[in-house]
Amino acid sequence: MSKLFFSARWPQALFFFMVLNLSVVKANEYDTRFEPDVVFYGDDGVKIAGNVFLPVPKTINEKFPAIVFVNSWSLDENEYLVQAKRFAKEGFIVLSYSARGWGESGGLVNVGGPQDMQDFSSAVDWLMTHTPADENNLGAAGISYGGGMSLLAAANDDRVKAVASMSGWADLLEALYGGESADLVWGSLLVGSGYLTGNMDPIILQQFQNILTNNDIEQVRDWARLRSPMTFIDEYNQRGTAIYISNNLRDELFEPNSMVDFYEALETPKKLDLNLGNHATTELVGLIGLRSHIWDNVHDWFKLHLQAEDINLEPAVSIAIKFTEERDNFSSWPSADIETKTFHLGARNWFFNGSLRDSPYTYNDSNHFHSGYWSGANAGTHVLSSILEAYVDIHIYNIIYFMSRDLAIVYQGERLSSEMSIRGAPELDLWIKPSRSEAQVIAYLYDVDAWGNGKLISHAPIAVRDVEPNQPLQVNLSLYFTAYDVPAGHSLALALDTHDAQYAPPTLQSYEINIPYGVGFDSQLTLPFVK
Repeated sequence: MSKLFFSARWPQALFFFMVLNLSVVKANEYDTRFEPDVVFYGDDGVKIAGNVFLPVPKTINEKFPAIVFVNSWSLDENEYLVQAKRFAKEGFIVLSYSARGWGESGGLVNVGGPQDMQDFSSAVDWLMTHTPADENNLGAAGISYGGGMSLLAAANDDRVKAVASMSGWADLLEALYGGESADLVWGSLLVGSGYLTGNMDPIILQQFQNILTNNDIEQVRDWARLRSPMTFIDEYNQRGTAIYISNNLRDELFEPNSMVDFYEALETPKKLDLNLGNHATTELVGLIGLRSHIWDNVHDWFKLHLQAEDINLEPAVSIAIKFTEERDNFSSWPSADIETKTFHLGARNWFFNGSLRDSPYTYNDSNHFHSGYWSGANAGTHVLSSILEAYVDIHIYNIIYFMSRDLAIVYQGERLSSEMSIRGAPELDLWIKPSRSEAQVIAYLYDVDAWGNGKLISHAPIAVRDVEPNQPLQVNLSLYFTAYDVPAGHSLALALDTHDAQYAPPTLQSYEINIPYGVGFDSQLTLPFVK
């Protein structure tokens, strides 16, 4: 029995309708031909299903640049019909295929492993044998699963000249186990939907269980390293692979931090767009034919690098600003336009909150809070809140005064005399004394108005394991990359607690987190901002 209606064959009538609606031919565009039932085989004989759009040649023996699209998780090769036809009209051959384990393809889901890489090379071989594809101008692209796969394919097949990765990943373990905190919500969604819509390799569930239980993590790390584009940064740089990256600032699955690190490490032609929204939400609108600056950039990227068109794709880095219609543009990243400001955490005494200070807190002191649920600090309703935040302007608020001072601690700064435009990943260097060998801290950064309403700017978790109880330990965490303008007259607040529903706790036993202060225990929050 086939896997549910949203699996191998989505409602194709909808896509064909949209493709037909995009069929008006403009000057210099190509007529196109569509072959819906492409089949080729992996090295182990597994059948891979795909489709191909081809421009109709205008001259004898005309060759065309080619792009290979790989499906998103739980979807199939029909995902890209609208954009594939648009590319074909522009003079590209586009082969889309379902990676093994998805759609009508055989085999088991391989998550970008060696079998997937062999299948991609087989797809390229099929293109070169059965179409007038130019072997010197080959691209790879995809969203989410396809975005990561396209990057990995470029590292494993030197025929790939240019890549467009949308909502992909750079470090797979970081995505699912960042800060040594298991992503319970998205990990469960991926595994659950995979079993509903694909043919999962049992190792995937086993690896997720290992992450949840912190079991055999070195083996998980090795498995994930082979499937992480960051591992292959030297290959991209040596080959000069042109890489376009689109990711979303509130992507709860593939948080932007590691992809920004990947971008920084590239020494190739590159472009980075950071957008509003959750995982893949911004890129998906282009799949149904709606106007999308991301897809416009993808088309221009391949025109520039595979067709040698004279296209200006500056700026190199474009970042959407939360709760505005604006974007900030930078010629490079890290940018010389970014400065940092460091706040030092000061103890709370008989006042309600600790402080965010301009100078270190030099008195020997300590505060503590306990593990537990519902401290009043949280990152919203997962998946839903980030979408509402981006597209309906419904903010994630927590009232600072109502946060439990037993289950959390809050540090608040003075009101800002001028607007502070935060751009980048806030860094927290924190001293803690956990009462157990396993513990977790969730850090939340807020913009606080005069009434104590805290609007979430960013957050991140970090867990510690196998540490000596009640001994001082410095932990370092990067809050998730953001672009946010804190108005003049508002203040910043940092809240720390031990639980957020998105992350699996390292232990279900109760514990206490003690924060020491004084000489040698200077905890600091560093914020990047536009000069």
